Amino acid sequence: MAQPKYLTGDKAGIEEFLSRFDVFLFDCDGVLWSGDHIYDKVPETIEMLRSKGKQLVFVTNNSTKSRADYKKKFDKLGIPAEVDEVFGSSYSAAVYIARILKLPAPKNKVFVLGESGIEQELDAEGVQYVGGTDPAYRRDIEPEDFTNIANGKLLDPDVGVVLAGLDFHVNYLKMAIAFQYLQRGAIYLATNTDSTLPMAHGFFPGAGSAGAGVEKAIGRAPLSLGKPSQAMMDAIEGKFHFDRKRTCMVGDRLNTDIQFGIDGKLGGTLAVLTGVSKKQDFLTEGAPTVPTTYMDSIGDLMG
Repeated sequence: MAQPKYLTGDKAGIEEFLSRFDVFLFDCDGVLWSGDHIYDKVPETIEMLRSKGKQLVFVTNNSTKSRADYKKKFDKLGIPAEVDEVFGSSYSAAVYIARILKLPAPKNKVFVLGESGIEQELDAEGVQYVGGTDPAYRRDIEPEDFTNIANGKLLDPDVGVVLAGLDFHVNYLKMAIAFQYLQRGAIYLATNTDSTLPMAHGFFPGAGSAGAGVEKAIGRAPLSLGKPSQAMMDAIEGKFHFDRKRTCMVGDRLNTDIQFGIDGKLGGTLAVLTGVSKKQDFLTEGAPTVPTTYMDSIGDLMG
C-alpha cells in the first residue's frame, strides 16, 4: 500500500489536493475542535474552501447533540455552517428508523439510551420514544425494580427498537430495561460505537463504551448507524447527491473517519493529527487503515 502524502507546509501539494475534490466530508470533534476549544485557523479554512466552490458536509458521530445543537456550537465558535450541512449519528439513526425500518404500529416505539440530541432527531422524524432524558430512568435501581422489569410492569409493550448512543447518565436500571427489551425481540441499533470521545484536550469514554454493558449482556453488537457504517454514507449521498470520486473524507480517527471514506470508495481521505490517531498508527508497516493524505491540523490547508 502506498504511503500517504504529508501535506503540511507543501503549498503545491495542497493546491493539487484541493483541485481533486468538489466535496469535503468533515468530522468535527478532533478535527475542528476539542470540546469548546477551536483549533487554529478553522473558520478561515472553512471560508477558503467555500470561496473555491467546495461543498461541505459536517459528519459527526457525537449523538448527544442534534443538528440544531451543532448549529449553535458552530455559531458560538465562529465557524460558518448551516443546519442542513450537519449530518450527525442521531439524525442518521432517526432517518433509518423512520424511513427504512418503518415499523408498523403499535410496536414502533424506541427505547433510548442517550441524551437529548437523539430525542430531538427522533421528534423531527415523528418517531415515538421512551427512556432518554426522562428523570424516571435516571435513578438507582431498587429491589422491587427487578421483579417489575422481569414481569413487564416497567416496560412499554410498544417498544420495538433499542437505540444506544452516548449517555452521560448510564446506570444499571437503564441497562436492565434495555436488556429486557432486546430479550423480547427489540431491534438493536446504535448511533455509533466509538470507544472514546475527544473533549477538553483529552479523551473520555464514547458511545461504544457507554453501551458496552448491554452489548456484553445480550451477546451481540448493535447495528451502528454512524461512521464507518455505510448505511450512513448511503444516507449522506442520498441527501447531498455528490460524486464519490470527487469527495474527500477529513477526520482524526482511523477506524471510523478514515475507514468510512475508504469503505465508501471516496476519491480520497485526509487524516489530521489533532485528535485520536497519530501518524505512527498508519505509517507503521501493516497498518490496517491508511489515509491517502495527512497533515498536522486542518488549518494547514491555508498553506
